[in-house]
Amino acid sequence: MPVAAPSNPPSGAPGDSPAQGSTRDVHDVLIVGGGLVGASLAIALERLGLHVGLVEATPPGALPPVFDERNLSFAEATINALTALGVMQKLRAPTGAIARIHISRRGDFGRSLLEASRYGRTEFGRVVVARDFGDALEARLAEAARLVRHRRVRFLGFAESTDDVRAIRVADADGERLLHARLVVAADGTRSGVRDALGIGVDEHDYGQMLFVTRVRGSRAPDGTAYERLTGDGPTALLPRGDRHYGLIHAVAREEAGDVAALDEAGFLARAQEVFGWRAGRLLSCGPRSSHPAIRLVAQRTVAPRAVLVGNAAQTIHPIGAQGFNLGLRDALTLAELIADARAQDSHADCGSDALLQRYAERRREDRERTIGFSDGLARLTANDASLLRPLRSLGLFAVDRVASAQSFLVGGAMGYRGDVPALCREVRA
Repeated sequence: MPVAAPSNPPSGAPGDSPAQGSTRDVHDVLIVGGGLVGASLAIALERLGLHVGLVEATPPGALPPVFDERNLSFAEATINALTALGVMQKLRAPTGAIARIHISRRGDFGRSLLEASRYGRTEFGRVVVARDFGDALEARLAEAARLVRHRRVRFLGFAESTDDVRAIRVADADGERLLHARLVVAADGTRSGVRDALGIGVDEHDYGQMLFVTRVRGSRAPDGTAYERLTGDGPTALLPRGDRHYGLIHAVAREEAGDVAALDEAGFLARAQEVFGWRAGRLLSCGPRSSHPAIRLVAQRTVAPRAVLVGNAAQTIHPIGAQGFNLGLRDALTLAELIADARAQDSHADCGSDALLQRYAERRREDRERTIGFSDGLARLTANDASLLRPLRSLGLFAVDRVASAQSFLVGGAMGYRGDVPALCREVRA
C-alpha cells in the first residue's frame, strides 16, 4: 500500500532533504532538475500548498551550470508569469528592454523591422543574463517554506512502483535511497536521464552549427534593438542587455568551431564584426566565451504513467527566435495550472492521474508543434545558401516588413502568445 502524502513537509532542516527514515513520505510532485524550468515549476507548484520535492545535482550555495553568461530573451508572456510568481522582483542586475527586432540575411535583399510601439507596447520582452536569473530563482526558492530540496542528489532510475505512486532511485553522499511521488516531472535537460529511464524516444537533428555565446561592448550603447543577422552558417544575434553591453550569439559551421574557439579577443571580435556588420558600431570588447552545439531534439511523447516531460527534456530547439526557455516555461505553467484546477474541484485530486496528464499533452500540442516547426523551418531555410532560395528569402523578409498578418504572426510568437497560453502569462502586472 502506498503511503499517503503528508499535509506538511518532512521534518529536518527547512528546505533540505528529509532524513533517511522519512523517505517513504510521498511527494505530490517530484521535479528532477533545478534549472530554469524546474525551479520555476517548483515555485509555481509550492504556492498551491502541495508537497513538492526538487531533486538538484548541485549542492546548496551553488547554481546549476546553465546559469552562466548566456543571455535569455524573456517574452512578454514570460515576464507576466515570472512577475506573478515573484521572481522578476528578485532580479538585482538591470535587464534590457527589446523595443524592436531587426532581421536581415547576409547576401539577401531586404530586411524586416518589428516595432513594439506599432502594437501598443513599449517592448516585446526583456533580456536577462542567465546567471542573474539563477540568483533570482534561488532567492525566491528560499522563500518556499513547504518545498523539499533534495540537493547534491543524482537521479538513478525508477524502482518497482504501484499504480498510485512512482518510486525513484536517487543517490547522494550517503549512498542510494528511494523517493516516492504521485507525479515525477523530468526537467533535467536535453540529455534527460528521466526521459531515458521512461523509455521515451527522441527525434534528433544536428544543424551542424556551434553557437558561441558572450557579451560584447560596442561603440554605440544598446537602444532597445535586438538584431538577428542570418547567414549560411546560422544566425548571429545581438541582444540589448541592461548593463550597456550586448548579448552575442554567433553561429559557426561545426568544422570551423575549433579555429573560432582558438581566436584571441581581437580575432573573435573581428570575425563577429565581419559577419554582423556595423549596426551597433565597432565591437570593442567581449567577455568570456562559451560554446554549445545547435541541435533539435524532440521527445516522441511528453507523458508516461505518473510522469511528464517539460522544458528541454521535452524539446530542445534551435535558438533562432529565442523561444526555447519561453516555450519550456509555458510547459511548466500549463502543468501547474491543470493541477491547480483539479485541486480546486477536489482537494484530494491526484496530481499524476492519466486524465490530468492527457489534458496536459493536449493543451501543449499546438504551442509545442507550432513553435518547434517555426524554429526548425526558419533555421533550415535561412541557413540554406542555395541561390534559387534567395528570392524566396528576400520575399519573406519583405512580407514580414510590409504585410500586417505576417508581422502579427511573428510578433505573437515573439511575445509568447501562441496556442493555449497559461493564465499567468496573460496577467498584466504594473
